Amino acid sequence: MSTEETADEQDGAAVHGDILECILSHLPLIDLASSSSVSRGWERAVSSSLSHFNALKPWLLLHFHPKSSPSAAAYDPRSAVWMNINYHSPIPPTAHLQSSHSSLLYTLTPSKFSFSIDPLHLTWQHVDPPLTWRTDPIVALVAHRLIVVAGTCVFNDEPPAVEIHDLKSNTWDTCEELPSIFAEYATAMWFSIAVDDNNLHVMHKASGAVFSFDPINKSWAGPFDMKPDPDIFTSIIGFAGGGMVIVGLLGSPEDVKSVKIYKVVVQFFQCRKIGEMPKSFVEKLQGESAEMASIGMSSAGDFIFLHHGSDPVEVIQCEVVSGGDGGCRWGIVPNTVVDDRTRLRRLVFTSSNVGVEDLQRALRSESPQTTIKVKESDGLN
Repeated sequence: MSTEETADEQDGAAVHGDILECILSHLPLIDLASSSSVSRGWERAVSSSLSHFNALKPWLLLHFHPKSSPSAAAYDPRSAVWMNINYHSPIPPTAHLQSSHSSLLYTLTPSKFSFSIDPLHLTWQHVDPPLTWRTDPIVALVAHRLIVVAGTCVFNDEPPAVEIHDLKSNTWDTCEELPSIFAEYATAMWFSIAVDDNNLHVMHKASGAVFSFDPINKSWAGPFDMKPDPDIFTSIIGFAGGGMVIVGLLGSPEDVKSVKIYKVVVQFFQCRKIGEMPKSFVEKLQGESAEMASIGMSSAGDFIFLHHGSDPVEVIQCEVVSGGDGGCRWGIVPNTVVDDRTRLRRLVFTSSNVGVEDLQRALRSESPQTTIKVKESDGLN
């Protein structure tokens, strides 16, 4: 046995095996990132603890862009803790931070298109803006292609229906075809967006009609009627639990009767209900708002995070159960971030699978310096 391996064994001699792994299972992931750097022995203990005691779970991230320095808050369901993330960003304070779907964060200005796809959204890429300036378009990233759909344009009566930026060739291309529904509902606020490896899927929230865009062939498919219950007044789509899911609000904006989740079992032709939000959680979700016209969703892995579309005071957590009869496990994300002060800012939600390696890379970054620490007080600095 080498000297280094002997030292690795000695550093865990006092506490080792299942005892150490059990202790590690109670620590937030940010602490495990530091612990796994102690030695190879500790790295193995952290990995084993995550495999056998308390597995990784997708994070929910809330992004703020204050006038001073950019910041975010991250919630880790594995440890049920919030963390503050402070970092240097190349995005100017005047830029409008946006996210069309769970893994993409972006800003779009007449001079630059900036976007981030890493799990913690600490690194950014910059490309030329689309050929035509638009307001509130649908923006998505499918594989290595950025897609900009519809939106309103003041300076051009007939802008391209779709613009596609190939990140490999660093060029823009256009597609003139666009479903007729976009003539009446041009902006992103009317739609819910989900992406897979090959296509952009766009759902009209009110009707439940889904359209799919293939950026390689530059073609649309649909509409597909994906309204599984006639009492649904608005719905959204995403991916969770290994497949596409639909979240529907039943009743009316003034009186939400229930929130149900459906899994698409035959793409765009058949779906089944896999869960219904407890009534007390629906009341939490609605908060003190007079109406709830829509909800927002961020998803990754088996987890879905839901919030009020215009007043996101509470966040509801749903874990899609795989295997057997499936179903959903429900929970409430503790509200220690969104308060009367922070809700006045624009909140942008994303969700991603964050691992020990992601945290280690962030904490090792020297220029710019990134700090991530467990949140100790209400509100954000």
